[in-house]
Amino acid sequence: MRTLTTTEELAAFCEAAQSGPYVTLDTEFLRERTYYSKLCLIQMALPGDGEAVLVDPIEGGDGLSLEPLYKLFSDKSVVKVFHAARQDLEIFFHEGDVFPEPLFDTQVAAMVCGFGEQVGYETLVRKIARASVDKSSRFTDWSRRPLSEAQQSYALADVTHLRVIYEHLAHDLERSGRQHWVEEELSVLTDPATYRVEPREAWRRVKTRTNSGRFLAIVRELAAFREIHAQTRNIPRNRVFKDDALLELASTKPRGMKDLGKSRMLLREGRKGQIAEGILAAIETGIATAPEDQPQADTSRDKLQVNPALADLLRVLLKAKSEEAGVAQKLIATSADLDAIAAGQRDGAALKGWRHEVFGADALRLCAGEIALAARGPAVVVLDV
Repeated sequence: MRTLTTTEELAAFCEAAQSGPYVTLDTEFLRERTYYSKLCLIQMALPGDGEAVLVDPIEGGDGLSLEPLYKLFSDKSVVKVFHAARQDLEIFFHEGDVFPEPLFDTQVAAMVCGFGEQVGYETLVRKIARASVDKSSRFTDWSRRPLSEAQQSYALADVTHLRVIYEHLAHDLERSGRQHWVEEELSVLTDPATYRVEPREAWRRVKTRTNSGRFLAIVRELAAFREIHAQTRNIPRNRVFKDDALLELASTKPRGMKDLGKSRMLLREGRKGQIAEGILAAIETGIATAPEDQPQADTSRDKLQVNPALADLLRVLLKAKSEEAGVAQKLIATSADLDAIAAGQRDGAALKGWRHEVFGADALRLCAGEIALAARGPAVVVLDV
């Protein structure tokens, strides 16, 4: 097995990859101690029995630029194949401001091909490649060097088996005509908004049962401060303070260092220095926020007037349609999606794109009383009214 540590070596391999129809890729990274993922290793493999290599940015240091890889990402004649690509793409977006194009995600494709929701790589290796994955190096600290032969073999397996999986799934999609289903799902993965965290919007990820505008204003300011502090210092947001501490601070509203010291949830580092000052300033700003500028909780779901009988019928229809299409129910629509449709909402994802073809069109017809459901043996069938 070969490890690339120079720009010249990487450029030569990427040039070879550009002569083929696809290249498989994966990354190993660490994120426990940083805000942004630390890229530790890149694995790449050429089609068929072509060469598979490791690209080591840690060993390469300043002598390794990833520009040849980013150039390959921009070559639309070569499909870039990943499994569960979201975190890999996030790394490359932040490192090089680039997305691979065209992209193929075998996890997404496998869901469309009937392998279930969020199917794991090991499952696909077993079912499609008829092989097994050595799990002994799963919890490796990929930032430590040197890497053992077992670690390198484990890493390469993530892209060598992927070749067989990709070719199998690509053939299935071509046969079924469902390529556009996968393309719709992947459009989210190649949207920069998926990976950008706006500090002023970070409060929306904090789960709270309180809808008070004043309380939410303080939550917004605290969450924004935490996000900015974590981003600028490249540390995990929970190292600044955790959500339970944030909610406690929004509730108790400490106005000075003495009050801050009484917090039960706040870590020791949060009771002094820049974090403590930032907390107090955020609370003051939140308290002073005018009513018209206070954030409002999304209560639209709470106000839905759901027709429970219709919601139950939609669940039966979804089960029948998912079995007919060979696709996991949750990939088509969630329970919340069905309740929204039964309450009269018509802008949900289940009514758009390929989901409209599989389920949404008949769901709307069911709501309009244009079709009925009937049992025919073990199956549920759709009847025109």
